[in-house]
Formats: sequence, structure tokens, C-alpha cells
Amino acid sequence: MKNSISNLFSFLMCILSIAILLSLGGCASGTNVAQQEKTLNPKQALGNAEYYTHVLANELFAALLPDRQYRYAVAGFVPVDTFKQNAKAQSPLMHLGQQLEQGLMTEAVKRGFVAQDFKAANGIIITATDDRVLTRDVDQLTQVQRVDYFITGTITSQASGAMVNARVIDARNKDVVAAATQFFPDNIFWTSERVSTRAGRLYRNESLVREVEL
Repeated sequence: MKNSISNLFSFLMCILSIAILLSLGGCASGTNVAQQEKTLNPKQALGNAEYYTHVLANELFAALLPDRQYRYAVAGFVPVDTFKQNAKAQSPLMHLGQQLEQGLMTEAVKRGFVAQDFKAANGIIITATDDRVLTRDVDQLTQVQRVDYFITGTITSQASGAMVNARVIDARNKDVVAAATQFFPDNIFWTSERVSTRAGRLYRNESLVREVEL
């Protein structure tokens, strides 16, 4: 009888020990998951510009399924009023169009889409100061073999930033098969600072004070 009670007690203690271990493991696992989610939070893991591009890409590609048979070409994002980049424009978001082109190409590839870089030269271009593959010299480029979809959009300036409207366009019939909108604040490239120089101009509190020669 005593042996039976002793065995039953030992069995119950084993069950209790296993339950405690499982509980502790669950807590540790939950803590690890929470830590991973905190670590992988895009707003913390990415810079400001990359984060807003990531959010825009989430909406843009939400309804599209990656297919290796289709190729996507990402073009620059342009001002909505002129459809052309103004090389003389000076503003905190002067590089936004280029960032969106490069950032959305990265986001597309990360999601399994095939992105075609139409600015890739026929070979490596070597100069006295650098070597590169990307170029805007049409003589160094091959004709785009095939593009099934274009990714592009417009930028609308606002008081404290810019509204970006992105779209995916079917290259054959010009149908817009996906679209997204995201506001980009005007401090995504530089943090708040009293005085800074950007592209040869002096800024204080995001306002142009005077132009300086660098």
C-alpha cells in the first residue's frame, strides 16, 4: 500500500514538474517571439525613408502574386504637375523620386517579383575615378528585352511632406493593376537639426536661410 502511494506521489510530482517546465518554456518562447517582433519591427529596423517605402510596398503588392514569368521595371517617381524631375529644385524631399525607384525595386525583389534594371550597362564601365555598371548613357545600354509591368508614380508636395501615389501598369494595355498611396514626411532623409547644408544650401529648421558655396 505504501509503495502504491509512493509511486502515485512520484507520478504526480513528475506531472507537476513537466507542467512547470512547459509553462516556463511557453513564457520564454513568448518572450523570444516578442523580442523578435520588436527586433523585426520595420520602423526600428529600417531608416525613415526605407520604412515609408516598405509601408507603401505592402499596400502596392498586396493584391499581386509573384510570378517568375513576368518582369517588372521600376521607373522614377516624378512631380505630379510636370512629370519631370527638376535638377535645380532644393527641398528636404529632393531625392524622394530616386529613393522610391530604388526602394521599390528592392521591395519587389524581396517579395519574389522579377525586377528588370534597365539602367544596367552592357558591361562594367571603368573610369579614372570609379567603376560602375549603372548608367544613363543610352549608348551603354541594351534595348529592354521585355517588360510586362511598369512600377511608377507621382509625388504631390504638401506643407509638411509629400503624398506619393504609386501604381503598377500593364505594359501591354496600360491598365493599372495595383495602386497605393502613402504620405512621406519632409524629415525622412535628415533628422531635426538647427542648421545643416544640403546640396550647397544652408537650412535652419527645414527652412532655406541662404545659399552658400561649398
